[in-house]
Amino acid sequence: MNIVILDDYQDVVRKLACATKLEPYQARVYTNTVKGLGQLAVRLKDADVIVLNRERTHLPRALIDKLPRLKMISQTGRIGPHVDVNACTEKGIAVAEGAGSPVAPAELTWTLMMAAMRRLPQYIGNLKHGAWQQSGLKSTSMPPNFCLGTTLKGRVLGIWGYGRVGQLVAGYGKAFGMRVMVWGRAPSLERTILDGFEVTGSREELFEQSDVLSLHLRLNEETHGIVQLEDLSRMKPSALLVNTSRAELLEPDALLAALNRGRPGMAAIDVYESEPILQGHALLRLENCVCTPHIGYVELDSYELYFGTAFDNVVNFIKGHPTNIVNPGALQVRR
Repeated sequence: MNIVILDDYQDVVRKLACATKLEPYQARVYTNTVKGLGQLAVRLKDADVIVLNRERTHLPRALIDKLPRLKMISQTGRIGPHVDVNACTEKGIAVAEGAGSPVAPAELTWTLMMAAMRRLPQYIGNLKHGAWQQSGLKSTSMPPNFCLGTTLKGRVLGIWGYGRVGQLVAGYGKAFGMRVMVWGRAPSLERTILDGFEVTGSREELFEQSDVLSLHLRLNEETHGIVQLEDLSRMKPSALLVNTSRAELLEPDALLAALNRGRPGMAAIDVYESEPILQGHALLRLENCVCTPHIGYVELDSYELYFGTAFDNVVNFIKGHPTNIVNPGALQVRR
C-alpha cells in the first residue's frame, strides 16, 4: 500500500509524534508543491492513498481520472471543494476527513491585529535597516500620524462570521476592552446575542464603523466573492481588515484596489487565491499590508491533531474498518 503525503513545506510531518502510526507502511513525503495536472499525475500515479495537507493541492476530476491505483484520500481537517468528492465516489475512492481546532487560527488572527495596529512589521523591518523608531507609513494618502499606530482598547472590532474561530476572536476583543460587533447568518447571530455581543444593524454598518474588521466565513458558493470593493470602500482610512479565512471571500483584486485607494488604511492577510505566492506578489509590495504565509493552522498542536486523525483514518481503512468517510457510497463501488 503506497501512501503519499503532500505539501509538507517545512519537512516536519516525519518528526511528529503521530507519524509513528504509519511506520508499518510505505509512506513517501513531498516537501515541495507542483501544480500542473501532468506533474501531479506523474507524482501520484503509484499512490494507493493520498494524505492531503489542508487545501494545498487540489484533486479535480481531471486528475482523479489519471490515478487508477488510488483507493483513498485522507484529508487533514474538513474536506472542501478542492477535492471532487463526486468523482471519487464514482471511481470507488474513499474520502476521509478529520477535525481541527479553532485555537491556532484565532490566536494568529489576534496576533496579526496587534502587530498591524501597532505597526510592528514596519518598525521591525526598518530597525533591521538602521532606522530607529520609524514605521514609514507616511504617504500623503494616509491619515495624519498613521505611522504611529493605535491601541485596541476602546475601538470597534467587527466580526463577519460567528463560528468557532469568530467566537474566540470576539472573546479576545472583549478581554482587550473593544466594542465587539458581529454580522453573519441568522443562527450565528442568535448565538451572538446569547454570548452578550452586539449584532450590527447591517452589513454596511459593519464596514463603516469597524476600526478592525475580521473575516471568519466558510468558503462556499454563497460566500465566494461576497466582500466587494464597494464594501471595502466604506471602511475608515484608519481601519484594518484582517483575513485569515479564505482569500476567495473577497472579489478578485478588490483588496489591492481598496488598499491603493486608502480604504481601509491597512490589511493583515494570511490567505491568497493561489498558494504559495511568489516574491513579486502585488500585496507584498504594499507597505500597508501585513502578509503571512498561510500559517493560521501551522503550529505543533494543530499538526499533531490534523495529521494524527488523518493517519488514524488511513490505518483504519487499510485494516478494513474505514472511519470518517464522507462518501460511503464509494465503499460499494467495485474497483
